[in-house]
Amino acid sequence: MTTTNHNQTVPDRARRLADDASEAAEVRRWQTHPDVVALRVERVRAQVDRLCWSGIVLGLAFTTANVQWFAAAGSAFGSLPWLTAWLLDPTVCLILLAILRAEQVTARYQVHTGAWVRTAKWLTLAATYVMNTWSSWAARSPAGVVLHSVPPLVVFVAAEAVTDLRDKLTDAVTVAFTNATDQASVRAPVAPVQEPTTPVHEPITLVREPAASVRELSVPGREPAAPEPAAPRRKRPARRKLFADFITDARAAWTPGVEVTPAWVRDVTGCSRGVSFRVAAALSADAEKEAREDD
Repeated sequence: MTTTNHNQTVPDRARRLADDASEAAEVRRWQTHPDVVALRVERVRAQVDRLCWSGIVLGLAFTTANVQWFAAAGSAFGSLPWLTAWLLDPTVCLILLAILRAEQVTARYQVHTGAWVRTAKWLTLAATYVMNTWSSWAARSPAGVVLHSVPPLVVFVAAEAVTDLRDKLTDAVTVAFTNATDQASVRAPVAPVQEPTTPVHEPITLVREPAASVRELSVPGREPAAPEPAAPRRKRPARRKLFADFITDARAAWTPGVEVTPAWVRDVTGCSRGVSFRVAAALSADAEKEAREDD
């Protein structure tokens, strides 16, 4: 009796293990799907945006109150100078927020911004820092300088980090799509070659078309049917360039005497701002290594 129960349990366990393995394979297949990866990255991107923007808004609120106190310069509460002092820092902050918001969209699609955009961002951040710390520097108060320097510097670092993070999250989606496409092409089954069923030396019988079809074409008064236009062939989308492709393009464009900078890398490869720093660092490291080997 015990042997019979044992013999029945083994197939059941094997069947359950097979079902679990099939379910795990299905879950793993969907977890690595490009759309699922893109959805997860979008959720992380939304969380990063909310947290960074919350910190930026709180920091700018602190600087607004601090700059108002600096601009009012002891004016009476409710007077015209006291009221207009509240407009100074929001003027700078609104321009800064507009630039940061635009950079978020351009970083998502890896579109490069011009020099004027970065100049405006740095100018607004510098103006905010100077207005926040001027009183502390004039009073020669190290504690005041540190206290009033933290919010502007945090806003500046967050403004730079959130743009680079969005750029890297976009690269993560691109890499996930490329890896999934490569794995799908590797796993695609190859169609088996069918062997001919007709013997090689068997004579081939020619089949004649019925004459009715020929007469149909020569009936007077009936115009021949126009041939159907061929369906346009869809062009395959160009493969997204990876980090190694950008390095290869930059090496091909580099000539002796050219200084490798992120701006030069962006000009010759068309990569994003965040990727250009990595490519420039890699090329500089290769150049130093070659110089040491030559020595």
